[in-house]
Amino acid sequence: MDNDSCSTPSEPGAYPSDCEVLEGYRRIAREKAAHEGRTQAWQTTLAKAKAIKLLLLDVDGVLTDGSLIYSHEGKESKAFNTQDGFGLRMLQDSGVEVGIITARSSEALSRRSADLKISHLYQGAMNKLEAYKEIIKKTGYKPFEIAYMGDDWLDMVLLTRVGLAAAPANAVKEVKEMSHYTSEQSGGHGAVRELCDLILEAQGKYKEFFQLYMNR
Repeated sequence: MDNDSCSTPSEPGAYPSDCEVLEGYRRIAREKAAHEGRTQAWQTTLAKAKAIKLLLLDVDGVLTDGSLIYSHEGKESKAFNTQDGFGLRMLQDSGVEVGIITARSSEALSRRSADLKISHLYQGAMNKLEAYKEIIKKTGYKPFEIAYMGDDWLDMVLLTRVGLAAAPANAVKEVKEMSHYTSEQSGGHGAVRELCDLILEAQGKYKEFFQLYMNR
């Protein structure tokens, strides 16, 4: 079965065909996935998420759980979440750009960014505001069209300047208080995917992607 449409619907009052039964199950699954577990905070953030054209992210504590792992040679490694990565790919496929602004630098992040085809990568950005201003100048986006997810004090300078400020569940108290949305998931464990899903739903793309993968 390649799609959810049955070419010959049953006559009124007749037993549904196998195709129609399967279509019904798929519709229930789609609706359940689209609405299950949606919080009030999620619902109230949809209006801001609808306008987003660019998602910017911190790394440590957002794309990762904040752990820093060093080898005997002193090289730093990071663990990234595959569901976050898939969410970012879908977001980019929907037309929303993705960028990263982080105060640290690592080869692991360069590799991950290349894998995900991240449009804007700023490593070693001790002054995140300067990187943000450069991105605005380069893209022409307005602040209300930009979302940012951060977890600590270094991120506050951007959280107060974007249209959608988001924090992972593990963010510090002050960051959560100034964010429009705090994810149920922690950094490195699906927080970014949750934000991607929110933006996709706000822009009417969530069900489209769900159906696409449902029919594969």
